[in-house]
Amino acid sequence: MKNLKGKKGLVIGISNENSIAWGCANAFHQAGAELAITYLNEKAEPYVRPLAEKVQAQIIMPLNVQNEIQVDALFKAIKQKWGKLDFLLHAIAFAPKEDLQGRVVDCSHEGFLTAMDISCYSFIHLARLAEPLMINGGVLLTTTYFGGEKVVKHYGIMGPVKAALEGVVKYLAAEMGEKKIRVNALSPGPIVTRAASGILNFEALVQLARQKSPEHENICIQSVGAYARFLVSDEAHLVTGSIIYIDAGFNIMAL
Repeated sequence: MKNLKGKKGLVIGISNENSIAWGCANAFHQAGAELAITYLNEKAEPYVRPLAEKVQAQIIMPLNVQNEIQVDALFKAIKQKWGKLDFLLHAIAFAPKEDLQGRVVDCSHEGFLTAMDISCYSFIHLARLAEPLMINGGVLLTTTYFGGEKVVKHYGIMGPVKAALEGVVKYLAAEMGEKKIRVNALSPGPIVTRAASGILNFEALVQLARQKSPEHENICIQSVGAYARFLVSDEAHLVTGSIIYIDAGFNIMAL
């Protein structure tokens, strides 16, 4: 089903074939969307570029969201190539290892600011740059996790950071709705990705999700991609400001 034919989308956050962003990019491509895809740095490029080429990405560029020159160059390229942008997926998060794996109360000032800047504020920044390109309305998507709503052991400082991100989603949705720009967050269950590898005892979270979820299954990137594809389609034109769980029902269970 080519329900995204003619739409132009930016995907940020692919690091390898196990990335949630890759599951989404592949689903967007299969539905007919044209894509711009970014990679973090030269070290990441050999892993990302072949995937970007696989989905025939028309723009492949480096992007460190803390690098203003790269951010500006990316949006300039999108404007020159397409003149518009229909959707954006922000699927990045980072916290220094020592802050991520320690107690929240012990988080350093620098570590907290870094985690908030990359994982949360960057979504605001990208939304601001995307807004003038969404001339016919559009969709902004980000990724979160249940640890932003409830305390999840070992999720550490990313819990408060994701809580802030979820608040941002709601406020952006309210502010940008008049321009027909929808803003939502995907909240998948635990998936073994490169980003998740920094969380202590992550495998235990994966096992718990399988045991406690009503469907007793773990989530895959294809499941997330399918929902992301729906959200950026016109079929979801009245869905905004939502934190959407894709976790086999884990979030409804009392542990």
